[in-house]
Amino acid sequence: MASSDYSARHLSVLEGLEAVRKRPGMYIGSTDARGLMHCLWEIIDNSVDEALSGHGSQISVILHADDSVEVHDRARGIPVDIEPKTGLSGVEVVFTKLHAGGKFGSGSYAASGGLHGVGASVVNALSERLDVEVDRNGKTYAMSFHRGEPGNFDDKGGEKTPDAPFAPFISGSELRIAGKAARGVTGTRIRYWADRQIFTKGAEFQTEELLSRARQTAFLVPGLTIDILDLRGEEPVTETFSFAGGISEFVDYLSPDAPITDTWRLQGSGTFTETVPVLQPTGAMVPTELTRDCEVDIALRWGTGYETVFRSFVNIIATPKGGTHQNGFEQGLMKFLRAQVEANSRRLKVGNDKLDKDDILAGLTAVLTVRVPEPQFEGQTKEILGTPAVRAIVASVVTKALAERFASTKRDDKSQTALVLDKIVSEMKSRISARSHKETQRRKNALESSSLPAKLVDCRSNDVLNSELMIVEGDSALGTAKLARDSEYQALLPIRGKILNVQKASVSDMLSNLECASIIQVIGAGSGRSFDIDQARYGKVIMMADADVDGAHIRTLLLTLFFRYMRPMIEAGRVYSAVPPLHRVIVKHAGKKPNETIYTYSERELEGVLATLKRQNKVYENPIQRYKGLGEMDADQLATTTMDRRHRTLRRVNVNDAEDAARVFELLMGNDVAPRKEFIIAGDGFDRGRIDV
Repeated sequence: MASSDYSARHLSVLEGLEAVRKRPGMYIGSTDARGLMHCLWEIIDNSVDEALSGHGSQISVILHADDSVEVHDRARGIPVDIEPKTGLSGVEVVFTKLHAGGKFGSGSYAASGGLHGVGASVVNALSERLDVEVDRNGKTYAMSFHRGEPGNFDDKGGEKTPDAPFAPFISGSELRIAGKAARGVTGTRIRYWADRQIFTKGAEFQTEELLSRARQTAFLVPGLTIDILDLRGEEPVTETFSFAGGISEFVDYLSPDAPITDTWRLQGSGTFTETVPVLQPTGAMVPTELTRDCEVDIALRWGTGYETVFRSFVNIIATPKGGTHQNGFEQGLMKFLRAQVEANSRRLKVGNDKLDKDDILAGLTAVLTVRVPEPQFEGQTKEILGTPAVRAIVASVVTKALAERFASTKRDDKSQTALVLDKIVSEMKSRISARSHKETQRRKNALESSSLPAKLVDCRSNDVLNSELMIVEGDSALGTAKLARDSEYQALLPIRGKILNVQKASVSDMLSNLECASIIQVIGAGSGRSFDIDQARYGKVIMMADADVDGAHIRTLLLTLFFRYMRPMIEAGRVYSAVPPLHRVIVKHAGKKPNETIYTYSERELEGVLATLKRQNKVYENPIQRYKGLGEMDADQLATTTMDRRHRTLRRVNVNDAEDAARVFELLMGNDVAPRKEFIIAGDGFDRGRIDV
């Protein structure tokens, strides 16, 4: 429990940190797992900023089983001397004072992401306990905090815990000397326990998100090694990330398709002036005009697909919602490529049509990084860059670098730039064609349409949200499903076995495949970039396949089709998988009481049911019926177990992380056989539940 008799000398400190505790969302965005991860990255980013400044090349992150997290670095260590204005040690200032740190001026950090000076102090305020150790001057200094207040924990037995008795400092703070450090060794170790009074129940550190961002940071800071150790599970998870290359390797890693260009590097810099308040020795804030340098580094390549993968960073801090640097990138790209298309209009046969931004971004994978002293972010979460002058600098760098590339006389450059122009013009023509088609061919309902596949058994209702399209495996299951369905709102579309694997096939092959084309045509919302979910003819799409390995394969092929060409349906939660039973157990009753039917959906569930019946001395028919397919059920059984809304079970298909999902689909369904073979042989990462949705 927090002490209620803290001294007056801490009121100014706690006043600021209490504001953090009252409104944590203002500082970390949310109090769920996202906010928990944001706190962790506030601490890690401080170590990364040290590495960017040339101090330390290794960071270790440990997720302990007691829900604490520990971050180590080999940098200079937080200053331990007394800060003259407050009379407190540098460690206490960093962890208890909002807007305090070494990143406000130009003395310690030329370009840094942690510019608001609230990162460490906010994490401290939102932690039930935080311990910091600093190696400097041949000594190890230590300090502990309880919900932002410095003091001492009485750790009986030497085991650290947030529940240990805590005594706040009364007359003066103590930065204690905990031991000796080896000669020349410096660094910082921080361990903290997030305050469960603040964070929502069930919020926990996300290992995959941590690994993903650690990998990303290692790409952005060549030479930096980041070690991750997760001790929370039965088996420890250990990963090390270190990349000698830069963002060019990052682009190669992110690219989801085959390239039509090499990875191009666009680099440059510019200067701008801005007026900012500067703290004078007298304590006054005086508006001062400063000249700033902005360095721009971009890696990009175009691929054969239509998806856009774009990552932007300011001083290696990710800006997922963009900002002025992204606006400048798109502006420069648009201006230059429009001019190139106009200059080559005769060869490209474009007429008077104009390029759109989506035409240029289709198939583009790009990583944009800018380094700016004291950038203006919108909010502490730093998701949007707000520095206005960066837009023009980035646009200028893009235009100049692309002009050099397109003017090059090298054979590779000439062929690749021609391919880029051909691709973006092709995208433009496809967009214009799709728009024209949409304007002239409005969606028709089942009664008006004569072009829908003959095998579609449609429903009567025109209420889209209440209607369901059931994709049924095989004609035998279709016959039973016709009798079991509610014809008012349930439509049936049979497919013949396993459809085309669209992860390997081209767009033209997919469209020429009868089964794939029928599914797209029946749903009625188009495909790919032109997919319009508002035009979908059904509120739900339900995959009905047999409960066996072949059925799982068919569901995987169908999901691949939806993921690649109708992804908004999955993102909107409108794609489902039916769950047919595996067994039917008939329990016999004596006398005139009717027999009882129990359906089970797995071998484990069947074993449990049989064990229960045996304990209750109930008799059941042998042999127990094992369904090999949907066609073995009669209409009543299929309706009761799989199609009737009152009794059925559906699994909704979700895509929480499109990037990870894309990699899984490429691994399981793509052209490269070797990684898939290794994945299957290894077996340790294989979970049928990830596929058999």
